[in-house]
Amino acid sequence: QVQLVESGGGLVQTGGSLRLSCAASGRTFSSYFMAWFRQAPGKEREFVGAITGSGFTTYYADSVKARFTIARDNAKNTVYLQMNSLKPEDTAVYTCAAREGRTIPYGRNYRLPNEYATWGQGTQVTVSS
Repeated sequence: QVQLVESGGGLVQTGGSLRLSCAASGRTFSSYFMAWFRQAPGKEREFVGAITGSGFTTYYADSVKARFTIARDNAKNTVYLQMNSLKPEDTAVYTCAAREGRTIPYGRNYRLPNEYATWGQGTQVTVSS
């Protein structure tokens, strides 16, 4: 099973950009479906984006579509979240998650946190107005 470590969070002004990284241990990183979630204070954990093991297919929450891009480099065992045009409402702890299997099986919901067995510790993103 992989272990995940996020980095890249910080404080940014509205309209700015950040790139988060999630480094995974293990030799079979490409066999994992990866996702980013976020949780703001007092709110439930929220799906942000996901990517298949090959990196060819990506999924996004409507709230971040066209602003955020998820990508992965399997040679580096790393998944990225490029965040552009940041808004104060994007402020949250961002956490990456892994699910065994290159794709999400039909009928399963990749937006649900309980689909993922492995989680990182999270990285804080704060967007000032």
